[in-house]
Amino acid sequence: MEMGVSCSLARRLSICSSKPVKAWRAVFLILKLGPFDALEVGPAEIEKLWVRGGFPRSFLAATDDLSLEWRRTFIRTYLERDVPQFGSRIPAETLRRFWTMLANNQSQALNAANLAGGLGVSGKTVAGYLDLLVDLLLVRKLPPWHRNLGKRLVRSPKVYVRDSGIAHALLGIRDKESLLGHPVVGQTWESFIIETLITSAPDGTDAHYYRTTNGTEVDLVLTLPDGTVWAIEVKRSSAPKAERGFHSACADLDPAKRFLVYPGVERFPLDEFTDAIGVVALANELQSVK
Repeated sequence: MEMGVSCSLARRLSICSSKPVKAWRAVFLILKLGPFDALEVGPAEIEKLWVRGGFPRSFLAATDDLSLEWRRTFIRTYLERDVPQFGSRIPAETLRRFWTMLANNQSQALNAANLAGGLGVSGKTVAGYLDLLVDLLLVRKLPPWHRNLGKRLVRSPKVYVRDSGIAHALLGIRDKESLLGHPVVGQTWESFIIETLITSAPDGTDAHYYRTTNGTEVDLVLTLPDGTVWAIEVKRSSAPKAERGFHSACADLDPAKRFLVYPGVERFPLDEFTDAIGVVALANELQSVK
């Protein structure tokens, strides 16, 4: 399995060649053309992909320690040597702290004031830091659903570190056992699933999250190119259950399809409208949309 994945990605990106690849070039090649994804590795290695992320040398490392070492080296090299080549004068340690704060606050609406206070800078400066990481394809901003439904909707975006393995390295999480006992386990699982599904969706798909000020929420709302809306909730539970808030949000959105993504592989109905489904199966369903 790993040999086939390694060779396929090596052919696409030449990441596994003997010639060194600068960190900034590696991230652009991988994130533009595609790191390992759920469809490549299959259901059996989803947990490994979540823990280590999609960078080839991280995913294919012989041990968890070697995988983490590669990611830490990448982060350090990227911040200290490669980011300045894009004209940034932000100190590497400041940008690392900001990136780490984002990793620690994934799946929450962005609170720029809190981030600014933690760094001792202005909100405008934080916005500049965030724009830089988004432009470098390291962070994703997921905008809130903005259509007027007569509801009071949250207006701030959510922010996710696009590669889950990098997020775990920033937070000092060594392996799956450490991750499962960490407070961010649900947040980083949500981030991993959302990134996987957005990248699997057909071109022209719009992605949002939906949240009202009273807490009614859907983790991911995909508007497909034909205007069809899918509502997707993410749970890190082997016995998933759609909460009342999800049903209330769906009553507002009236989606054509409703899914709850969980760590298992079996697909089964939770109610008349909602299916529990694994991420690989849902990614396949999205890719089959014409």
